[in-house]
Amino acid sequence: MRVRRLHRRPAELDITAFLNLIVVLVPFLLSTAVFTRLAIMDLKLPAQSSNFEQLKGDLQLEVVIRPDALEVGDKIGGLIQRIPNSASGYDVKALSALIQQLKLRFPDKSSATILAQPNTPYDVLVQVMDAVRAGRTVQGTQIVHTDFFPEISIGDAPVGTGQRKS
Repeated sequence: MRVRRLHRRPAELDITAFLNLIVVLVPFLLSTAVFTRLAIMDLKLPAQSSNFEQLKGDLQLEVVIRPDALEVGDKIGGLIQRIPNSASGYDVKALSALIQQLKLRFPDKSSATILAQPNTPYDVLVQVMDAVRAGRTVQGTQIVHTDFFPEISIGDAPVGTGQRKS
């Protein structure tokens, strides 16, 4: 009896889909690659203590909302003033008065950073933003709406004990 054998052909590799993937993937990976370069950075360390009178040059206003106080400072110069909480909560009026003094000293600055801890109530954050952004000033016999630092950035407060020396 004759045995019938199937003639098997070797399997063909279809790599068309793989080549299409490579054609798309290689330019994407090359375009998103980060090329490093060496650079020397000139860093300025913050001063040990800073007062409102000692501020010089460019102000980088920073307001940190702590559970027990509001800390107003300069990113480069350090803490300007620590405003402890009053019996009713955060002392936003004192913050507004300090911001008004800073605006008189630095009239060309318009940006500020507000740093809040994750458990800061939304209402407190909005009140602090409003105090930093704008307020009312007396000019002659009229009360005028004034923009203090309208360009506000928000971020996370640095971890700390909440007790910085001024």
